[in-house]
Amino acid sequence: MDRSEAGASPGGTRAAQVVGLFREHNAALVAFLRARLNSLADAQEVAQEVYLKLLALDPATTIDSPRAFLFRAAANLAVDRLRMRNVRALAPVDPDADDWHVTPIPEQHAAALEQWRDLRRALDELPPKTRRAFVMHVIDGRAFADVARDMKLSERMVRYHVGNALSHCRERRDRAENP
Repeated sequence: MDRSEAGASPGGTRAAQVVGLFREHNAALVAFLRARLNSLADAQEVAQEVYLKLLALDPATTIDSPRAFLFRAAANLAVDRLRMRNVRALAPVDPDADDWHVTPIPEQHAAALEQWRDLRRALDELPPKTRRAFVMHVIDGRAFADVARDMKLSERMVRYHVGNALSHCRERRDRAENP
């Protein structure tokens, strides 16, 4: 990133630059991480951590190659995630001390159901193609190419529909959290 990309220019903020990087590179970054971590959820989580790291950088920080920074930071975080998995796998499990087997308390269950209902309502507001592309990619975990083939669309159009659906769902969530 030069100074303008680092958020130093009066016309652009660091957040705006991170949004641009996200739009341009997120799909490739998540695919890269998914191959390393063998988990879509972990890949998406690590990718999010990378963007947060970018946002937390000092505004005076200069990054010459934002894409290289994204992928290097992602690779480092993926290694950390894999190490943590190995540590957890080696740690003895004490069923009396761990609550992983306990049924969620009713409040958590009710909150999860309400979140699911909110997502359903948000998805029902979307055009059918947008909703279908979102469900196939995000919920079913299918690759953009597979969704494009099934829907007889270009990958670019599938990305467009999924992006619109994500924006809509985020907007609905934000409105619900901040009335």
